[in-house]
Parts: sequence; structure tokens; C-alpha cells
Amino acid sequence: MRGFRYQRATDPADAVRTVAGEPDAAYLGGGTNLVDLMKLNVQRPRLLVDVTQLPLGSVEPLPDGALRIGATVRNADLAAHPAVRRDFPLLSRALLAGASGQLRNMATVGGNLLQRTRCLYFQDVGKPCNKRDPGSGCSALDGQNRDLAILGWSPSCVATHPSDMAVALAALDAQVEVLEPQGAREIPLTEFHRLPGDRPDQETTMAPAALITGVRVPTLPYARRSVYRKARDRASFAFAAGSVAVALDLDGALVREARIAFGAVAHRPWRARLAEERLRGRPATMESFVLAVDEELAAARPLPHNGFKIPLIRNLTVRTLADLVEEATR
Repeated sequence: MRGFRYQRATDPADAVRTVAGEPDAAYLGGGTNLVDLMKLNVQRPRLLVDVTQLPLGSVEPLPDGALRIGATVRNADLAAHPAVRRDFPLLSRALLAGASGQLRNMATVGGNLLQRTRCLYFQDVGKPCNKRDPGSGCSALDGQNRDLAILGWSPSCVATHPSDMAVALAALDAQVEVLEPQGAREIPLTEFHRLPGDRPDQETTMAPAALITGVRVPTLPYARRSVYRKARDRASFAFAAGSVAVALDLDGALVREARIAFGAVAHRPWRARLAEERLRGRPATMESFVLAVDEELAAARPLPHNGFKIPLIRNLTVRTLADLVEEATR
């Protein structure tokens, strides 16, 4: 049993100062990931700073049509929020796909973005893992890698980011609001999580001790026609084998704009910008969809046991685009 201190934060700036002054401190939200990692001895904080009482628990529509989501909003509350269900249905669906009802009732928006990989070797302190112990090696390269990355990985790490919500937010061009020791700033969600490179232990572009205070989702009228779909081993509750978030804007029989992001394929949510570019101005047909997605996936480097993810993501994305076209023409 490892002892730790507990402190309840009452002010965001004070919370950041506290964590900055304690090298082994961690923020505690719902605890749905951190507490598990503490039980596994993967994380061993000496101080937990509880941020759930900070004034960061509201969902606020902004005058320009954007939506500001506080970092301590519970996943269940966000999924059920009328503005989210109406204007950003892919976000609501991603949240509902993300966990069991009990976990959604506890998990927070900030914690969801910061949850750590479910790679078996990261969670097993008896195995080498560069993310957990830099320089020790990556056991997954030649081990059990069925659920791991096909895009953006490096010889140092082939882990995937497990969040469903983050995939939807990546497609929506969300901005993550953070409070760092140097002050507040916004980070595009697509730049918030890092690819592994040679430092997979550095998972985000936030400064050390930074606190997520909220997420801002900009207005996107055609996001009302959007879907999040997830393929998993069991429907009740499981992390994704592959997922996709799609929003589609049509001009008659042509694609005016598309937003596409893949999940469970990389160290971060994978925004499919090449596929989006290839679809712009093209006919909204299965042929166009297949060509665009295949160009995006041409950069994939499957591992020995996860090559199935390439056709899985292709079929999932093409089918979702086709269904959105059908919905628009009813």
C-alpha cells in the first residue's frame, strides 16, 4: 500500500501552483483512469489534487454558436445535453459509445482527454515500456499488438489513444483551454496529443503541471448531419478496434466539405485531412469515398497482428459517408 496526500482545490490558479510545486502530484477528476493506474502501480503520485469542486462544470452556448464545455463536466451529462444532441450528434454518440453508464457518470471531460493508453505492456510494470519507463524498450512491437497503432507510430511506441470523445472533438476542430504556470492558452485538439517519436512518455503539448479548464467547440452548421461509429469486440463495453467520426456537407450531388477523424489507429485521434481534401468538390459516391479513404490509409504501417484495421477503417468510413448521403436525400 503506497500512501499519498490528498488536497481539494478551490481555485484553478492555486491548483496549478500546487501541482507545479510537487513533482509527483496529479490532478484527480472522476478517477476512472488514474485510480486504476495507481492500483496497477503504473502511476504513483504522492499528492492528489481534487479539481472536481472547481467552477468548471458547466456547458455554455456562446454568442457565435460555439459551445464551451467545462473540464469537470461529466461525460453522461455532456452526452445528454440538448445543445450537444442537436448541434453535434457525433459528440453525443462518441460519449455514449465510450464506456459503461457507471463510468460515464463519473468520468470528466478533462480526464477523458488525458486518459492513458490501454496497451497491455504499459499496464504491466513487469514488462519494458518506453511510455512508462523511457529507454526500456517497446514490448508491443513483437508482442500482442492487435489493438495498437497502424498510423503515426515509431519504434519507441505503437500505443493508441483510447478516447472516443477526443475523436469526435478532433473532427469538430475543438480547442482545448489550458491553464499553465505561465498563463492560459488554447491548443487545437488535433495538436493537443503528441505522436510518440522518441519520447512517447510526453503525451500532450501542455506544459508540466498544466490544468485543462475547458473545451471550446466552434460552430459548424453541417455538424448536425454527423455520426460517430465504433467497431469493438463486444457491444456492451469495450475499447475500439477502430472508429470514425464524420460530418458531411453536400451541395446537391457533390461534397462541399467533410470532416473525418479515425480512432484507435494512432497515438492520438487521427484527423483524415487528406481524405477530406480528396472529397472536396467530388461526387458523393461510393467510388469517391473509397478512393479518398484509401489515399488517407496509404500511409498505414500495420503491425504483425493488426493489418485488419486497414479494411476495417476503410469500410467503416465509406459506409458512414454513404449513410449520411442517404439521410440527406430522404
